[in-house]
Amino acid sequence: MLISPVEFFRTLPKKECPECGQHMEEQAESYLMECDRCLASKDE
Repeated sequence: MLISPVEFFRTLPKKECPECGQHMEEQAESYLMECDRCLASKDE
């Protein structure tokens, strides 16, 4: 059974930060994996 693309994207789980587990706001133009809080605490 095929589902519509709209239904597919609607049922995807929320993006989660691998460092702290916090749910993140999806942004189409962002490829970041960590949340802002974890990124700010890293030394780069």
